[in-house]
Amino acid sequence: MTTWIYISLILNIVVLVPIVVLMALKAKLVDDTWGPFTAARGILWSMYFAILVVSIALLFLPIPAFVAALLSVQVIYKITTPFTVGRIRHPVVISNLAISAVHIATLSSIVGSMGTELVGLT
Repeated sequence: MTTWIYISLILNIVVLVPIVVLMALKAKLVDDTWGPFTAARGILWSMYFAILVVSIALLFLPIPAFVAALLSVQVIYKITTPFTVGRIRHPVVISNLAISAVHIATLSSIVGSMGTELVGLT
């Protein structure tokens, strides 16, 4: 379980650091991928930053229930992106689906190790 937790958290950090930095720098690559800056993209940037900060914090204090909560939200939004974007052949959609597969493996590992203890039923 612990190995999977670290894999997911490090994956979040490795993916999000360049994205957050490039968004801060208003890089052309960001415009090409996410479209021109709008309030909605600013909100997305804030959400990515929040996921990055929480992932870094959990790397140092990997509480499985907290990790499960973070990854659950990520899996839901990542799996729904093909529907919200309207196509599967988009670099963000493809990467979201690949990352969600890793996070699902981590969630399965956490639930498999902790079972009902994860939700406080024991």
